Order: sequence, then C-alpha cells, then structure tokens
Amino acid sequence: MYTLPELSQEKSFESIAIMTSGGDAPGMNPAVRGVVRAALGLGINVYGIYRGYSGLIADDIHPLTSGSVSNIVQRGGTMLKSDRCLAFKDPEVRAAAAAILKRRNIGALVVIGGDGSLTGAHLLEQETGVAVIGLPGTIDNDIFGTDDTIGFDTAVNTALEAIDRIRDTATSHERHFLVEVMGRASGSIAINVGMAAGAEMILVPEQAFDVATISEELATSRRAGTGSSGIIVVAEGPEPGLTSRLAAQLKERGQDPRVCILGHIQRGGSPTGHDRVLATCMGAMAVRYLCAGYSDIMVGVKDGSIVDVPLEDVIRFRKGLEPSLLDLALQVHR
Repeated sequence: MYTLPELSQEKSFESIAIMTSGGDAPGMNPAVRGVVRAALGLGINVYGIYRGYSGLIADDIHPLTSGSVSNIVQRGGTMLKSDRCLAFKDPEVRAAAAAILKRRNIGALVVIGGDGSLTGAHLLEQETGVAVIGLPGTIDNDIFGTDDTIGFDTAVNTALEAIDRIRDTATSHERHFLVEVMGRASGSIAINVGMAAGAEMILVPEQAFDVATISEELATSRRAGTGSSGIIVVAEGPEPGLTSRLAAQLKERGQDPRVCILGHIQRGGSPTGHDRVLATCMGAMAVRYLCAGYSDIMVGVKDGSIVDVPLEDVIRFRKGLEPSLLDLALQVHR
C-alpha cells in the first residue's frame, strides 16, 4: 500500500471532469473509478470526457454516476476512450476548450495520460486558469517525478508471459529470438522484462550496441555449448523496424534469429492488482488535491508515498533509466 499525504479541504467544486488521453494503459479504468467515487463522496458532480482532448473540443462530455464506473476495474483499456489530438496544440483551441468547461460549470479537469497529455493539461491551466490535475497513465514508465506509472506493471507482466512461451520454442529449435517490446525512447519495459525473463541480452535506446559484437557473442556461446538458444529483448527504439533490421544484419553474419514483435498486446488486458491499487489511489488523491487547492500538478508515487509533482517539472525534465539498474541488467545478462 501507499502512504497518503494529509490534506485539508480548502476549496469546493460543483463539478469536475475527467479524461483519458494518448495511448491507453491498463489501469486507466480503476483510475477513472477512483476519481468518480471520491468526488461523488464529497458531493461533487463528475463528467466524463470521451476521446480525450478531441472529445473536449467536440463537447463530447457526459455525466458519470457511481453506476457508470461499476465493474470496470478488471477491464483493460479505457471506458472513456482515448485519442491523440494535434489540434489541442493550438492556443485558440485550448481557449475554446476552457470556454466549453466554463459553460458547463466544470471547475477542474483530471487528465490521465503520458507526457504529451500532461503538457496539454499544463498549457490549459497556464493560459485559461482551469484547475488541472494529471495522473501518469503510460506503460513506458518514463514520466519524471514518479517511480511508477499506471499500466507499467501490467505491460511488463504481459510481455513476460509471452516471452516465457517463446522460450519454449527457442529451446526446442535451438534458436535465438529477438523479442521486441514497446519503448521508443525508454528501455524501462525492456530492462524489467529482460531481467525477469532471464534474457541472454537486453538492448535499450539508452545504451548503444554493436551488431558485430552481438553476433560474436552469440557465436562464442554457441561454440562453447552454453547458448545455442535464447531470448534477446529489444526495445523498439525511435525508428520503426529496428528489430527486423537487426535480425537481417545478424543473418548476414551467420546467425539465424527469429523476430517476435509483441506490439500492442502490451497495452491491453486486465490490469494487475498492483496497477489497480496504484491507479485507484492516484485517482482518489487527485480529487483530494483539488479540494486542498492544488492545481497544475501531477499525482505521482515516490518511495511508497503519494506525492505531488509540478506539471512544469514533469514537462521540463526527462526520467531516465536508473544507471545502477542498467549496469546490473547488462552485467547479469552477458
């Protein structure tokens, strides 16, 4: 469980709204439920904005009741749907969105999403004065200021379950598999999945790698009888097709790896118990922070405690891999 801060009520709201934005993440539904139930318990009306910022500017906003969020904690994805809205980068569009909220007497907005979604929330608050609270909803666990993000644990366990099955085939056919997991700029999923799966190698964007060296290591282990098969976990990286290109380059050097791209299965599925508890705590605390007078912050978790992080910091700074974890992962998987 998490240690929750003591907050006193300083502000009241007639109504608040909640949205999920960007890539979906397992645990978004428990977060929505946490917000709705906590707000209704304080006599605050709650509106759901469907399809993220696209739904906000289209005024696709509907009341949520306690019944609206019944039996959703076990469901993956998001009941509110999601979208990536390029139009919201326009200040005039943000001003129009604020006018829609004001017309509906909605005094605050809770946004669940990644760094792009939280950037939109920050700009909305700075330009229009709408109170906003962000929740880190992304499987990549790459948001500054929080040790954990909603959906990360589920994504790791989903990928791990798939790799455990792939290893059976790899062993049977004495073959190496390049298993690609999500992570364009962050190797957090790859590191955690690779360590948990006992992968022979882990390739992440934060660490340069050399194809010739990889090929030689595979050939050496095969000759020594210590590695005729195995799993190489590859973070997808910023350019599409990285894993397929790597497989082709290894084949030119005498290796014959197979490629398995896990792709969007990592986003779906029922959230783990860990993600359900994390999301529920963050959702309920978002309401408490609003009522305590906070705005323009993200609710995060640090060292087992729920904390508030200025959205300006979330946007300005980037969360990298813990250097010691990266070193350990590379050391034990050589």
